[in-house]
Amino acid sequence: MSQEQWNAVDRYFTDQLAPGDEALSAALAASDAAGLPAIGVAPNQGKLLQLLARIQGARTVLEIGTLGGYSTIWLARALPEDGKLISLEYDPRHAEVARANLVHAGLDKITEVRTGPALETLPVLLAEDAGPFDLVFIDADKRNNPHYVEWALKLTRPGSVIIVDNVVRNGAVADADSTDASVQGTRRAIELMAEHPRLSATAVQTVGSKGYDGFALAHVLA
Repeated sequence: MSQEQWNAVDRYFTDQLAPGDEALSAALAASDAAGLPAIGVAPNQGKLLQLLARIQGARTVLEIGTLGGYSTIWLARALPEDGKLISLEYDPRHAEVARANLVHAGLDKITEVRTGPALETLPVLLAEDAGPFDLVFIDADKRNNPHYVEWALKLTRPGSVIIVDNVVRNGAVADADSTDASVQGTRRAIELMAEHPRLSATAVQTVGSKGYDGFALAHVLA
């Protein structure tokens, strides 16, 4: 199948099952206007995150990698009124756009975007006793994926869910000899999820408007 066919199928699924609304469209438009890279989740992927959070019964969510807040909106909409989502973003400009998008979506009361390298802000969350989080979505710099998974384990509880995005890397994840730091970071994260006694995990390949990629899904055990 071609990219054109993948896009057509994604459009059909999105139109039928994950139609956008004014707040989501505005978030994308604001991100584009600010020059943010178009690397966020697709609408049907955002709906999947929302469904996973709802199925999980999540009241607290940790997102590592905010970008313009598009995925944040999908996840935050799954939470109850007294829920809490904390999103960590490295780039202050991205964080500013995301905060404005969350205000526009009416979700600023239950969301918080923290700025700085995640490997510096994650220890702060632990020191604040901010967890445990019911769901963690990891979608940041891929070379640090294994560290993010390790931190997710420290900030979750038995029964929590951890999702790692962009794990297929256009098929490169299968190449053990790759010199790409993102591929090697992703491979180490997958291996960690396979070996860790507190995790039961799988990974799924996807095709669509975002190309050939996929995600890993893990359940935190006792």
